[in-house]
Amino acid sequence: MRKKELKLVITFHTTADAMAMEKACKEYHVPGRIIPVPRAISAGCGLAWCAELSEKEEIAAMMRKAGIREEEMHECMV
Repeated sequence: MRKKELKLVITFHTTADAMAMEKACKEYHVPGRIIPVPRAISAGCGLAWCAELSEKEEIAAMMRKAGIREEEMHECMV
């Protein structure tokens, strides 16, 4: 089993938003991956983007540029 670490977890209102995030991150070479929303978080969609906390500003800037809106950004043990 993988050791849990504090990560940036971004939730979305819809699955389409989560898929748009994945596509934009690949296009802009932004690190991270799609994960199921952790149990500790409530979200409109069952998918979230997980990345290192140190990437938060880069990811937020890319999301603004790509026109992607998050539901919330969390710091969560994943």
